[in-house]
Amino acid sequence: MAPVDPHSYTDSAHPLTKHVALVLSLDFDRKTITGTATFTLERPHSGEIFLDTRELIIDRAWDSSKKELNYFLEPADKIKGSLLGVVLEDECQAIHARSIFPCQDTPLARIKYSADVEIPAQLASVMSAAYIGRVPASTESRVIDRFVMEQPIPPYLFALAVGDITFEEVGPRTRIYAEPSEVKAAAYEFANTESTIKQAEALFGPYDWERFDMLVMPPSFPYGGMENPRMVFLTPTIIVGDRSGVEVVAHELAHSWTGNLISNATANDFWLNEGFTTYAERRIIEAQDGLERVTLHIGLGWQGLDEENERFKDQAEFTKLKQNLEGVDPDEVYSKVPYEKGSIFLRHLEQKFGRPRFDEFLKKYIQTFRFQSIDTETFLVFLRQQLPEVDQVVDLQTWIYAPGIPNDAVRPEIGVLQKVLSLADGFTAGVRLQKADIVRWDPLEYIVYLERLPKRMKVEEVAELESQFHFSESNNWEIKVALLTIAAYSAYEPLFPAIEKALHVVGRMKYLKPLYQGLLESSKVGNVLAKRVYKEAKDKYHPIAQFAVECLIHKFP
Repeated sequence: MAPVDPHSYTDSAHPLTKHVALVLSLDFDRKTITGTATFTLERPHSGEIFLDTRELIIDRAWDSSKKELNYFLEPADKIKGSLLGVVLEDECQAIHARSIFPCQDTPLARIKYSADVEIPAQLASVMSAAYIGRVPASTESRVIDRFVMEQPIPPYLFALAVGDITFEEVGPRTRIYAEPSEVKAAAYEFANTESTIKQAEALFGPYDWERFDMLVMPPSFPYGGMENPRMVFLTPTIIVGDRSGVEVVAHELAHSWTGNLISNATANDFWLNEGFTTYAERRIIEAQDGLERVTLHIGLGWQGLDEENERFKDQAEFTKLKQNLEGVDPDEVYSKVPYEKGSIFLRHLEQKFGRPRFDEFLKKYIQTFRFQSIDTETFLVFLRQQLPEVDQVVDLQTWIYAPGIPNDAVRPEIGVLQKVLSLADGFTAGVRLQKADIVRWDPLEYIVYLERLPKRMKVEEVAELESQFHFSESNNWEIKVALLTIAAYSAYEPLFPAIEKALHVVGRMKYLKPLYQGLLESSKVGNVLAKRVYKEAKDKYHPIAQFAVECLIHKFP
């Protein structure tokens, strides 16, 4: 008996789940979901089978003959939740458990699923699955929406949303779903999605998921996007009216090949998802917008990676590509390292072998491991098979298993990026932006500039920056939060009301964490403000975001 994943109770001696049939009922008044989950295993099995649960109430378990089965639910581990053990008899192949939903919650256990979702008739539901249709429920006020996912996916890509949702068609395989007040703006923002899909297909091969629909989530959504197959979830903060946030869509689309089609086996190998996807996202952006524009994105990524290496300077394990997260909650050490260091590594390989040869390798990699979950070592075996001389030109041991940024990593140096960085680096010496400097700037240049500036400034410097450009009033959340983060760390109290307003409006962790940390660190006034605002706003945040902010508050009492 041995776990297959440090963050799952799934046992290597047990068969994996191949299909889950869900029958769910959502009660909005009680804020509960009840239902049954029917599991089909990959082979017959007698004895215990372990499933992962978190804060679930299990009513009973039974086999395909409706005979009740013994089960046990162990006390919760703060990282892995509770182990649900069900004792199978007579080699039955399916079990039933009432909840939503116990599972072998490891990417290694790729599943197909079906779902009948009972909801109030006036609402709509979407899932990371094909919509089959709607049928009446047992009461007139309720209906059942039916879904099926015929391709095997890791359990973390199971997704369900229910609400006052409508949609707009923006392409032959894309709908934008959102609340009625948001849907028109969202449809405009993502009107060019089909051309992006075609560009990605030209780079990585056919799109295997049939549809690429997107749902704009409420402001509490803690991420920029979530790459659920067939139904990507997106933060509303990227809807700003100028289509400047579409790189988030490019990233989630790229996951359709790297992450969804091929998944990391465990969180230790997370870079296989996010490093490949960040690299692929930037290849899409380069094809659409050119080398100069994508270099700005790469430069911004490098800045983020430098910050993460500083953050983990005393925890070097979390600056490696292949990490050991045994006993560690991945949410606690979530960072840009797998994204940016992974992308830099792949770009390094591309530079060493040339783009045509590396593209051939990339397509073969995707084709070979499609609908599989693999670890870093499997990738390295394949890399050495396809590029036999790789160990002669790339120090794989250092890139994969050593902390920090390898000495032979090449930082991007090209025209506009260098100009923007130079202007930012000169700020403390008195260099200021002039009209001639910014005449052709798009939001991305401003973001790179603001992210490069020191987080702690003199209050008069913050005042000067804000009075010239009014960044805190920008409709672009990246620009707004970049300036407000400087204000928070600099204890610039005239902008504290704007920071407080932002923390009440948005739940995206990318913005919450720097704003709260800046306030908590900056001054007694800022620390008190952060704790008061969190007490008022926390119920608006997703539990993952609550956890992240509470960790900061604990760190800066």
